[in-house]
Amino acid sequence: MIALRSEPLDLPAFAAAFGRAGREAGLPTSPERAVRLARAVELARPTSRDRLYWVARAVFVSGPEQAAAFDALFAWLFDGLADSSDPLRGDPNGPARPGATPGPRAAPHHARPLDAKTRPAHLRPPLAPATLRLIDEDRSERDADSRERDLPIAAASDLERLAKRNFSELDADELRALRRLMGELSLAPPLRRSRRSRRAHHGDRLDVRATLRTSVRTGGDPAVRVLRRRLLRPRKLVVLLDVSGSMEPYARAFVQLLHAAVGGADAEAFVFATRLTRVTRALRTPRPDAAIERATAAARDWSGGTRIGEALKRFADDYGRRGMARGAVVVIVSDGWERGDPALLARELQRLRRMAYRIVWVNPRKASRGFEPSTAGMAAALPYSDAFVSGHSAQALREVAAAIGGGSVNEMRRKRR
Repeated sequence: MIALRSEPLDLPAFAAAFGRAGREAGLPTSPERAVRLARAVELARPTSRDRLYWVARAVFVSGPEQAAAFDALFAWLFDGLADSSDPLRGDPNGPARPGATPGPRAAPHHARPLDAKTRPAHLRPPLAPATLRLIDEDRSERDADSRERDLPIAAASDLERLAKRNFSELDADELRALRRLMGELSLAPPLRRSRRSRRAHHGDRLDVRATLRTSVRTGGDPAVRVLRRRLLRPRKLVVLLDVSGSMEPYARAFVQLLHAAVGGADAEAFVFATRLTRVTRALRTPRPDAAIERATAAARDWSGGTRIGEALKRFADDYGRRGMARGAVVVIVSDGWERGDPALLARELQRLRRMAYRIVWVNPRKASRGFEPSTAGMAAALPYSDAFVSGHSAQALREVAAAIGGGSVNEMRRKRR
């Protein structure tokens, strides 16, 4: 039986110290390889000495002539052993290779043994605070014949812990760190068949004009048929974010989602509280800080009241009927606290449903314990929503991405072309 107890590991310090030790031992290391080691440990999460050995060896060893030096370095670092023998382990009395200088063979620089002069004395302190105690116990006698060893472990990275945190619990620094996770999120709306077509070997429609023009070369005999196929294009994506007072703990994080959607999926972005504001142009800048500042400045009703029905009516009147919502995936991010008329909200959602391809409702309070969609706004919205997800954390946003793409995280109530 294996019991694991670990302390947090400073992964950058560990990788940098390992790289310095490898350079002093003669391995061709570089800062870039130290960064690769940190990323490899973060991905592989080695929980044993053997796994860490192969992860580090894959990063630092680029040729068979470097294996001996790496093995000696690794044994000294994690077992306290120094191999003072010749790493080449060849017969010194054997015949020399063609072109070699006669005489005793000397260990090359890249494979010199780790003696008292070449041991990196500075490496032990960075590794000491974060060790793994690996206890091997007999299955029949758990309290007998145990053996303890100190091994390094890769703890969960800050980004992994941040991905599971609720948006309402993040401070300003964590919100800035959240941008990297938002940038890695893939928001891909489903494809649709456009009215335009192009030539294709396996098309489903005969291009009569092109076929007749081609038949001129064969004396009027249409020996070659020209086929066409309609192009596939991604559907439009529209995101409407509630920035009222009840959504204040989540609004700052979701503005970053709007910035990622505008930049990655060419989405249209709106914010609303008591009125609707289009912020697509403000979020098109590649600088997140400037984009978010411009978007929040444009919404003069930030942290105000909530009038979802009136905002949806404004969207349908000014933008939906012009074609922005036709066949689009519409994402509404709101907790459903409606201060206006719930009947108006129901009518506007029914109207929007006739125009849009899919409506995805994101309520970050859905993840709360004991949550029930009992508010007037949510009760009016659920019958017209194709997907209802929480999206309260960066990890939960995967459900939002799956719902936008038509995935099966939540069963869609209906599928329309």
